[in-house]
Amino acid sequence: MHKGRKQRVLVAMSGGVDSSVSAALLKEQGYEVTGVSLQLYDPIPKEPGCRVKTCCSLDDVMDAGRLARTLGIPFEVIDMRTEFRQLVIDYFIAEYAAGRTPNPCIRCNELIKFDLLLKKAREMEAELLATGHYARIEADGSGRHWLLTGLDPAKDQSYFLFNLTQEQLQQVVFPVGMLEKSQVRKLAEKFELSVAQKHESQEICFIPDNDYVKFLETHGVGQQPGEIVTGDGIVVGRHSGLHRYTVGQRKGLGIAWKHPLHVSAIDAGNNRVVVGTHAELATVSLTAGRATWSVAPETAEFRASCRIRYRHKPAPCTVAMLPDNRFCVHFDVPQTAITPGQAAVIYDGERVLGGGWIE
Repeated sequence: MHKGRKQRVLVAMSGGVDSSVSAALLKEQGYEVTGVSLQLYDPIPKEPGCRVKTCCSLDDVMDAGRLARTLGIPFEVIDMRTEFRQLVIDYFIAEYAAGRTPNPCIRCNELIKFDLLLKKAREMEAELLATGHYARIEADGSGRHWLLTGLDPAKDQSYFLFNLTQEQLQQVVFPVGMLEKSQVRKLAEKFELSVAQKHESQEICFIPDNDYVKFLETHGVGQQPGEIVTGDGIVVGRHSGLHRYTVGQRKGLGIAWKHPLHVSAIDAGNNRVVVGTHAELATVSLTAGRATWSVAPETAEFRASCRIRYRHKPAPCTVAMLPDNRFCVHFDVPQTAITPGQAAVIYDGERVLGGGWIE
């Protein structure tokens, strides 16, 4: 973190414990700290006295402002509702309409926090941007910077940050990446921050009730009925819209069958949901596109491990580079419920090499 030099740091404050402790630690270390919160979407009406349990809500922005006053640092709110709608929400809707399962958090990190907000930091003459992510950044002897997993394996968020570029890695700090969650909460108590025991958000920020089906249908994704079929084409039921299903899903299929069935694929071209047994969910390979690499791979094929969703344990694999910024992953052991639209993130131990979007 360039210790010994007083630099200006813009801290993205969500109103939660992680970003608040990040701001407190940086101030304690002698940085000139400014807190900012992003207004990303219009508040959703709720019952009086009911807090929306998600990040970036109006309640959280207000919390962030109070915390900044507690820390004695400047604070401002930046309106990015238009950009968030265009770059994240519209993407989320379009991906589901196309039969894919998107990851809006990665998209937000890529295009909002570490692009638009990083540019805003430069406009505000801040050398660095800090967030409360559980990840680490390390420079090697050649001056290259690497994204590493967070020290707390239960909280590691490196999966959501795989597409950070070399330039961005040199301008970003993750102050809590070397800490465990329990340590962060203790530090919040030490700094007398009111959010020391605040709950963690789990839902998609712009869908606080977690009813993404209702959200999609409200935003124009139509309920187009179609067939539910087995892998060999046997019709076993009907669906009321592809957006209601995701790969791996078992509940809510409404099918009586001799074996438990799971969604194994979404066939958007034929408006079909394909189902199969749990064993049929296992796949030995995937292809991914729109790849981003911290450092370009030196060979066309290399050994690594791959994570196919946030809570997935990185699985040993061979990665083969393909034309058009794509790559193929061949797993040593078949993996379950590989889902188009999600990210395939490539690791070398605790180091993130890069990743892409599962096709």
